[in-house]
Amino acid sequence: MARTSVRHLIEEFYPQYYKWESYPAEDCVVFCSTHEEWGVLGNMAATPITIDGVKFKSAEHIFQMMKFNDPQYVLRVWNGITAPGKKSNFIKMTAKSYEPDHRRTDWGSMIVDALKFAMQQKYEQCEAFRNELERSKGKIIVEQQANPKKPADTWSAKLEGDKWVGSNLTGRLLMELRNNGKLEYNLPKDALEFIRIIKES
Repeated sequence: MARTSVRHLIEEFYPQYYKWESYPAEDCVVFCSTHEEWGVLGNMAATPITIDGVKFKSAEHIFQMMKFNDPQYVLRVWNGITAPGKKSNFIKMTAKSYEPDHRRTDWGSMIVDALKFAMQQKYEQCEAFRNELERSKGKIIVEQQANPKKPADTWSAKLEGDKWVGSNLTGRLLMELRNNGKLEYNLPKDALEFIRIIKES
């Protein structure tokens, strides 16, 4: 059974990214909903991306698909069929339903590189995304924890008084992309096998 805690995966395989941040709120640009200001920075923002002829709805769509390399489950997730056999339009929830038993065994060692890959494809193909990153220069980018009842998770931060506090890994990767113009990633040779499976289905 796959270990699904992102925090533990980052701690084990990407210790350089395993840290807690605290930012003055006045220095930040913050995104949460894809329909609000700065929303295009979010991985779930509707920014169509094409890889080798296969069209994806968002960077999140690519990232979730990269969790699987077994043809049966690649196609189930691609077609929006959850583990209970129900139809779903939410790629994250669909993928999550299969993760405990069918996620790639090496996912932990590639999770950050997979997100970097997805973000890089978005950067290369989406002008609106590039423009917003440019507009954010001089500011700290923060992904807000979407659920106010939950603490900040690995990807996000929460407002505590006049500071945003949390790991904010998504925001840190976005700033890395903005500041360098690209994200360096190192993926296993079969990381994009899911694309071949989709094309041949």
